[in-house]
Amino acid sequence: MSEPSVDAFYRVLERRRDVRAEFTGDPIAEGVLERVLGAAHTAPSVGLSQPWDFVLISDVGTRTAFREHVLAERETFAASLDESRQHTFSRIKIEGILESSLGIVVTYDPARGSPAVLGRHAIADAGLYSVCLAIQNLWLAATAEGLGVGWVSFYREDFLAKLIGVPDGVRPVAWLCVGPVRELQAVPDLERHGWRRRRPLAEAVHWERYRAAGTAQW
Repeated sequence: MSEPSVDAFYRVLERRRDVRAEFTGDPIAEGVLERVLGAAHTAPSVGLSQPWDFVLISDVGTRTAFREHVLAERETFAASLDESRQHTFSRIKIEGILESSLGIVVTYDPARGSPAVLGRHAIADAGLYSVCLAIQNLWLAATAEGLGVGWVSFYREDFLAKLIGVPDGVRPVAWLCVGPVRELQAVPDLERHGWRRRRPLAEAVHWERYRAAGTAQW
């Protein structure tokens, strides 16, 4: 891979953001959605099971119903916080369900490739990890295409499954808000609003054995 290509790849990684307030609502350009979904579908998966599916949600009624559920779950979470954290959380937008161009629900079917999923016998969650790899592929491809993605996690799985007709045994892993954006923030929302600070890499790297704090020296 040429040096400019490597640099471009790392710029995509650095630009990727969990988007909330920046969606324009403009339609996704022709061909882009298929490329982004194609990137997701090329993700590695345990035993080549490809246990994911992508449910594309454009219906305003469905999106509105989901948003109402998400806002109720936001209030439930907020009620569990102390006053200081409630104040910080009140400034944080958690979704762009109606503002985005499209909702993409990514699901996990643990029966895909059964009964013998090569590589999953000792790690039951390997299939779920595979779905997360597909989501990351989708996210990076969308970023490269100039789109934003926001992962909505304030929902109950049974509610979303019923809302969009997910069969029994299949899990809705993520509702992704996807679409063109006005901009991608230079600093992630949770850092900008003071919810958490990013850990230095050296704190996360351990040599030979796990220790109480990372010890890497760079």
